[in-house]
Amino acid sequence: MISLPLNLDSSKSIVLNGDISISHELGISRMDTATTLSELQEIYKKQYRNFHEIGQTSAKERIAKLKRLRKAITTRRKELQDAMWKDFKKPAAEVDLSEIYTVTSDIDFAVKHLRSWMRPKPVRTPITMLGASSKVVYEPKGMALIIAPWNYPVLLVFAPLVSAIAAGNTVMVKPSEFTTATLAVIRQIIEEVFDQKEVAVVEGGIAVSQALLELKFNHIFFTGSPTVGKIVMEAAAKHLTSVTLELGGKSPVIIDETANINATVARIVWAKFINAGQTCLAPDYVLVHKDKKGAFLAALVKQLKKSYGEDASDSADYAAIVNEKHYQRLKGHLESSLDKGSKLVHGGVCKTSEKYIAPTVLEDVALDSALMQEEIFGPILPVFSYTNRNEVTDLINSKEKPLALYIYSKNKKNIEFFMANTSAGGSCINISAIHIGNPHLPFGGVNNSGIGKSNGHFGFLEFSNQRGVMRQYTPSIIQLLLPPYTHLKRRLLDFTLRWL
Repeated sequence: MISLPLNLDSSKSIVLNGDISISHELGISRMDTATTLSELQEIYKKQYRNFHEIGQTSAKERIAKLKRLRKAITTRRKELQDAMWKDFKKPAAEVDLSEIYTVTSDIDFAVKHLRSWMRPKPVRTPITMLGASSKVVYEPKGMALIIAPWNYPVLLVFAPLVSAIAAGNTVMVKPSEFTTATLAVIRQIIEEVFDQKEVAVVEGGIAVSQALLELKFNHIFFTGSPTVGKIVMEAAAKHLTSVTLELGGKSPVIIDETANINATVARIVWAKFINAGQTCLAPDYVLVHKDKKGAFLAALVKQLKKSYGEDASDSADYAAIVNEKHYQRLKGHLESSLDKGSKLVHGGVCKTSEKYIAPTVLEDVALDSALMQEEIFGPILPVFSYTNRNEVTDLINSKEKPLALYIYSKNKKNIEFFMANTSAGGSCINISAIHIGNPHLPFGGVNNSGIGKSNGHFGFLEFSNQRGVMRQYTPSIIQLLLPPYTHLKRRLLDFTLRWL
């Protein structure tokens, strides 16, 4: 009889720090319309009994699953576009570019390289271990949990799922219920491709979400805010479960006196205002050299009008804020900042009925305001000027390490200075945000902006145990040094310490 590590008591009164926003971010709804605790328990049992078998699957079998997943996603392309438009008016082109294409590219990359990733890697063995060989074997961690947010509901479910499948794990997926239409399509895709004993979608209320975090998984992959990341990490610590936390933070943009302003502005506008700024990698604030500030602001306003028109609420290329709660949060921060003396350069229009906030640019934002103390996660961009490089690094380093840092410059010494005197999960030079799309680069934060890395091989490794294996073929030198420690053996130790 297998004893399952389950502790799901549906009679418990569950509160997540008393914070409704935390409940929302974990994909928790006030409506318990989905997975019941008994169903959750049954799914967990299925995967617990099956994860060893899934872990033994070959590269060929895993590749076949990834190809089926790719086909299911592309077949439902129009459904996903329609669902995300319904959820928060996400433009179809953005769905294609930032959700579907990114995931299918991840799958194609994994399919191409999986055999190589899974192959044991021989490593060198020290001469003191003569007669032995060494290698690293990549085995799946086992049972994985993926908790995905609402802002990129397809990408942030399927990208980690691709890595988990490639590594040979079973997976329970908890999408956000903010994007209910998209969630329904995600469920259809996963149920079409996978049996519940391998990959299952879990929905539900506070009790289900708390129960998930109480279960003993081998790895948890969470995307969201640092506040909720700490709750997930605390829950994982009870079982010594490894975690990948993709969080966020205030990702700065540095524009020096040598930057090409027109190219810089076009790239920043795209990275900041795609998805209406609801992107963890979005530029959060801009530090522009005083000699370039006027030209930058003029070009920025011009580019915003070119991209979204005089009234972005009429644009089919500009998304809405995902829900009333986040709309009111952003509206409140904007109004508070203006009350404290911020100068409105562009935008500032809010339409509650449409959950619309115009692409907004501000100057003279107070450093102690909510806009500069919290990740904005919306279409509001504070702009500051600087005189010398130390002002830039002092401000950036006064905050938590960001998920990304962007530098626009033609000056090699300036670039090297800003890179050497700051820290971030990732950086782009003369471009923003697109490093997430390079599968050869690790993606993730550092400290407050995240733990662990994803993308390509790095994602495969995140869901794998890198098992060191040594095999002895001949009598071992160690046998010559076993007790009793005679004079000759001590001489051999002296020789080893001195020469080997």
